[in-house]
Amino acid sequence: MKPTVRRLAFATLLAAGLPVAAQSLQRVDPQHLYDYWILLNQKVDIDIPNSARINEPGCAAVSYMIGSDGVPRNLKVEKAVPNADFGKVALSAVSNFRYGPALANRNSDPVATYYVVPFNAPDDKAGQQKVMAPCHLPGYEG
Repeated sequence: MKPTVRRLAFATLLAAGLPVAAQSLQRVDPQHLYDYWILLNQKVDIDIPNSARINEPGCAAVSYMIGSDGVPRNLKVEKAVPNADFGKVALSAVSNFRYGPALANRNSDPVATYYVVPFNAPDDKAGQQKVMAPCHLPGYEG
């Protein structure tokens, strides 16, 4: 087989396999993540730019995959309400999360999930839920 044809065949096989690999990754609702992975951090470092506007109530949702080593990968800000600065800060926080596998996840299987970071939310649970509600992401089991 000529090198060009071989490269095209390999690229076709690779591209055909990627959707299957992406589909096999289980999407887990944040409320059920503890069935698969347990957050080990008690505190995380966060980079907040000096110019960031984060003084009002709001939230940011960051989607990511937890790799078999417990490290978040493929982080993406999905929503930031009301402004983009929330997304930058939330991305910084979630990138520093570290997980350990739950007992039911003995093989350390990767999963896709998301995390909602609240900003300036009230102390009461109802107030927190109201601030975080706009950042809920559909399409995760649970």
